[in-house]
Amino acid sequence: MRRRWTIGIGVVLALLALLVVNALVVDGQTESAQVTEPGGRILRLPDGEMQVVERGPRGGSPIVLIHCFSCAINWWDRMLPMLERKHRVVAVDLLGHGGSEKPSSGYTIPHQADTVAEALERLGARGAEVVGHSLGGSVAVAVAERHSGLASRVVIVDTGSGEHDRGSLGLLAGLAFQPVIGEALWQIKPDFATRKGLQVAFAPGFDVPNRFVTDVNRMTYSAYDDSPSGSSDYSKERPLDLRMRDTGLPLMVLMGAEEQIVDDPEEALAEYRKRVPGVETHLIAGAGHSPNVEKPRETARLVLRFAQRGQKQVGSSVRDVTERGHGPQQSSRRDVAE
Repeated sequence: MRRRWTIGIGVVLALLALLVVNALVVDGQTESAQVTEPGGRILRLPDGEMQVVERGPRGGSPIVLIHCFSCAINWWDRMLPMLERKHRVVAVDLLGHGGSEKPSSGYTIPHQADTVAEALERLGARGAEVVGHSLGGSVAVAVAERHSGLASRVVIVDTGSGEHDRGSLGLLAGLAFQPVIGEALWQIKPDFATRKGLQVAFAPGFDVPNRFVTDVNRMTYSAYDDSPSGSSDYSKERPLDLRMRDTGLPLMVLMGAEEQIVDDPEEALAEYRKRVPGVETHLIAGAGHSPNVEKPRETARLVLRFAQRGQKQVGSSVRDVTERGHGPQQSSRRDVAE
């Protein structure tokens, strides 16, 4: 009996040692950027290598698309045909996601925003309508807050302000964030479990596409583990609605009526209306956390209408200046080679 106990304890200790070693190895994994999207290219920037996709006329007013946590550029695929008709559309993969570089650290919202800003400067895409979905909503706010002139207006898609509105990502996702256990689960996760975990990002009953499962599988554990905490830290430090109010930029907030991540989407929209003067809000019926995927036509229509209002305001300002006897100033722009 004593021998059996000794063997049993030895096996448990060996398993624990393997789990610790696995955690150390998984946490240290990094990956270089690679093109994963049709028409994508890699920008080698000071803060990391980022995959971008550009669509639409070069001279069109820019719309920038920033995806959600564990997502990629392809979450915008069903909206792109409508946006690119008259606008220059720039879609990015955040660090740790899609085809962008996956470093061992650097997943704070300010760092992600700075990297996006570097990409926009490189591409000469200034004065853009910046659209951010979930995690991307926080990044969009940080771009507007930290980089004057790059954003002319901001659209937040299913990102709560940061107060009283964050729901659960589900049991499976919760276990994946636990020390040691999370790294072990990451190594053995089957696709069906990943697909089940992604269902919370949509209205109940939505059929998760295989390509979204692939997006998760492309991530390293460090990117998966650190990105949500980076977003949470940013909004806890100062809520998104107050940050946007301080920028003075026009804001539109969209929420899916069948949200499963933000606790109460109507209350979340009310929070923005209470604190941001002039904010435009919309509750999208039949959509969960991802109306850009579930209701692409309605979401694109709202994004385009919001952009058009910005163009009208710019046109009115130019006419006012001209009528006073002053021609519009010509801004100089220098494109930096990759």
